[in-house]
Order: sequence, then structure tokens, then C-alpha cells
Amino acid sequence: MLNELKEINSRPSPFQFYTANELWTDEHTSKQMLNYHLNESIDVSSRNKDFIERSEKWIASRFDINDKTEIADFGCGPGLYTTRLADRGAKVTGIDFSENSIIYAKKVANEKDLDITYVVKNYLDFETTDRFDLITMIMCDFCALSPEQRKNMLSKFNSLLKPDGFVLLDVYSLNSFNQKEESAVYELNQLNGFWSPDDYYCFVNTFKYEKEKVILDKYTIIEESRKRIVYNWLQYFSRDSLQKEFEENGFKVAELYSDVVGKTFTPESTEIAIVAKKL
Repeated sequence: MLNELKEINSRPSPFQFYTANELWTDEHTSKQMLNYHLNESIDVSSRNKDFIERSEKWIASRFDINDKTEIADFGCGPGLYTTRLADRGAKVTGIDFSENSIIYAKKVANEKDLDITYVVKNYLDFETTDRFDLITMIMCDFCALSPEQRKNMLSKFNSLLKPDGFVLLDVYSLNSFNQKEESAVYELNQLNGFWSPDDYYCFVNTFKYEKEKVILDKYTIIEESRKRIVYNWLQYFSRDSLQKEFEENGFKVAELYSDVVGKTFTPESTEIAIVAKKL
């Protein structure tokens, strides 16, 4: 038992393990994530409805979205942005790991008679011969990727964009990082049964990596018949570190904002939204 507890509370190296499939392909947890996406009043898997509506209007205005615009939304979820952008006439492709989310998104597109291309795939592995005017990655998905994955992602974005194409994504800032604290808790059926339909104990260890500016929420889920560990990594950025990462990977930073509604960036912002142009 002592060794088991030591393992549960052990601190891995930053981005040592990658367990995205546990969230997005497990039948139970992917359904739970879809429920969070579709809850219009909370900011969990997706932003709340009011934020999304204001965000989509700003995106449409900032990038002059029309029937000639081709857009790829990485981590599209159940189509909360793709549906709205396609409604404006844009040619839209949505990529997401969750089959349940894509099934829902396709259903909405069919009901609205929208021609949206949806792909069930880990976006790290997505390939296409299509080229886009705009690539989006919203809800701070970029933060969940390791430095190597982010480098590969930016290279992929660069290759998929048309000349003078743009990337829009958001990240967590160092202000948000500084508000985080390390902790260790456990709970029966944590998050109201999020991890399993059966009884389980979930140990949640939050680790803070000061040098790397990384936070890990490590979930150890223990059921009667199995044990799982899910690692939720988040990289936090300063304005300079985000800009440097993009510039080192073939982009020119056009603007920085506090969010994807286009709010003016301030030193107090807990998030940073970046508009970067392909060189």
C-alpha cells in the first residue's frame, strides 16, 4: 500500500506521458466531455454560449469571413464554432479526437443543411491536400501539447495554410500560472462519476513546474477491476515566449489579445490570444 501511494503521488518529468486518448476515445469519458461541451452556461470543455457568439462575430469580422474563406478548426468538438462559421458561407473543416463530438456536429450540420467536412482524428496526425485561409485552435488546446508537439503543430499549420494565411489560437498566461497551487486530494466518484459509470476513487495531484511554467493535473482512477492514470498537462506562456515560439516556426505575429473575442491585451490578462500570419 505504501508503494502504491508513493506511485500515486510521484511527480513525472514535464510532458513525460501523453494520455489524450483516455479523455477523447474512452466511451464513457468522451460522452461526459460532450455533455460539458453542450452545457451553454459553463466554461469547461467549451466556452459559454454568450462568449462563443461574441467570439464568432469577432472572428468573422477580423478575418472577413465569406463564401470564399476556407477554415480548419483543430479541436472542433461538437461544432460550436464550425457550425456558426459555415452559416456565414465559409468552407469549413473540423478535426477532433472524439467520435461522439463529431457525430453530434455532423447531426447539427445535416439539420442545418451545412456542408462541413468533419474528421475523427487526433489533430497531431491530421493530413490533407486542402489549404486554408484560417486555422483556429480555441479553448487553449495548444497549452496541452509538449514543446515537440507544439513545434510539429506549427509546422503542420504552416504547410496547411495558403500564402498569407492566418492562425488564431489562445493560451493561458503566466498570470494564470501564478494563481495555481500544488495540491493532493482524493474523492469517491470524483467529478460526479465523470471517469466511470461504476464506483471509483480518484486521486488528483496538481504539480507545478516553476522553471518550465507547466502545470500537471494527474488523475489516478482506481476501480474494482482496473486502475488508470490520466495526465492533463498545461503549458503557460508570457507574451514574449508565445511570440518567440511562433516566430521560430515560420510565422509573423500580427496581433495579441486577451481572448478570442478580441479584447485588448493587458499585463493582467489570464489568457493570450494570438493572430499569426504565415511568412
